[in-house]
Amino acid sequence: MMGKPSGWISVLAGLLLAAASANAASPVPPSGAWDGRLTVGSVEVPFRFELALQRGDAKLSFFNGDERVRSSAGRFGPDGLAVEFAHYASSLRATWAEGALVGTYARPGASYAFRGTPHVSDVEAAGKAPAISGQWEIAVQSPKGESAWRFFVRQSGARVTASILRVDGDTGTLEGRFTGEKFVLSHFSGARPLLLELTPKDDSSLVVVENGKNTYSAVKTAQARARNLPEPADPARWTSVKDPSQPLRFRGKRLDGAEVSESDARFRGKVVLVNVMGSWCPNCHDEAPFLAELDRKYRKRGLEVVSLSFEEDEQLRDPTRLRAFVKEYGLEYTVLLAGAPSELASVLPQAEHLNTWPATFFVGRDGLVRGAHAGFASKATGAAHTALREELTATVERLLAEKPRGERDGEPAR
Repeated sequence: MMGKPSGWISVLAGLLLAAASANAASPVPPSGAWDGRLTVGSVEVPFRFELALQRGDAKLSFFNGDERVRSSAGRFGPDGLAVEFAHYASSLRATWAEGALVGTYARPGASYAFRGTPHVSDVEAAGKAPAISGQWEIAVQSPKGESAWRFFVRQSGARVTASILRVDGDTGTLEGRFTGEKFVLSHFSGARPLLLELTPKDDSSLVVVENGKNTYSAVKTAQARARNLPEPADPARWTSVKDPSQPLRFRGKRLDGAEVSESDARFRGKVVLVNVMGSWCPNCHDEAPFLAELDRKYRKRGLEVVSLSFEEDEQLRDPTRLRAFVKEYGLEYTVLLAGAPSELASVLPQAEHLNTWPATFFVGRDGLVRGAHAGFASKATGAAHTALREELTATVERLLAEKPRGERDGEPAR
């Protein structure tokens, strides 16, 4: 039988109770760290965020691991908290009462019940957490045709961070801890809310439950082939073109309305990265800063980056989210409105097996496709992100090192 709590525990409990009472009575929510929850179907997804209030102005940041996703505008007034994330076309509306912010987080196509409370120190789980750190593979039958996903887990005691990497990109950084029976991890950074429950099994596998309904099995990558699990899809081989001997055709409108196509003089003799994206796509948000970095580094050497953005009808009429996307990531390369997502195949009929957002085609100085890459592995994937950056950068440098066809073989350049 447990004895009475020690004195310092009683003092701590009293301080926490006093702080909670003060917060509940405050006319405004406190600035600082907060604990949030979104209701997704019948599942609550916990996440952390930060709120800063100053003279009615409100700034809110979600977190994707160590990366911040900052609000574009916000106010706190008599009607409560109103925060905008223009680059996601999403908003948070909540009222402050009895020590909690309660309201709704809404983005195109989805709306979630939201609740936030000032952060309190986490309680560590009793018992020793089993070791699950490492690279795993999850057996799936995905709508895209994948048979396995990569699953990266990093662990420090009971604390775990992780990410799932699919052919189109990753889940972002999941964070959580061991609860005594299983690991509970979650993620929300403005899009793709996700709850994962991981239960270690005696055969060294993991039972993975996604958002309380989809159940998978994961095994360590070192054991996957011996257990006859198919390899995860190779993003560098997923997408291609039907006839590599033909130039890649593309067309779209800049945000100022000017039409642009692959035949424009600015692309002649250049290495061109043709990027398929949408401002609604979380993995495209992950990729944009890297494309901006490539553009700044290699533009003077002959690189052109072109993003073909496929947006919903409302955004095609008035692309406010795409404008905010361009501003958020400081994009100076060409961004074109190319059509609706449903028009992808008709806009790029030369592409084969193009069903990921994002996807990038590497076009040489001769105008021909020299390779393609599906999806994007963000910083959440650790070493996989580093390897991808190195791979794509090496491809760009190799193509830039080639001379235009007219200089190479005496034929006139296109």
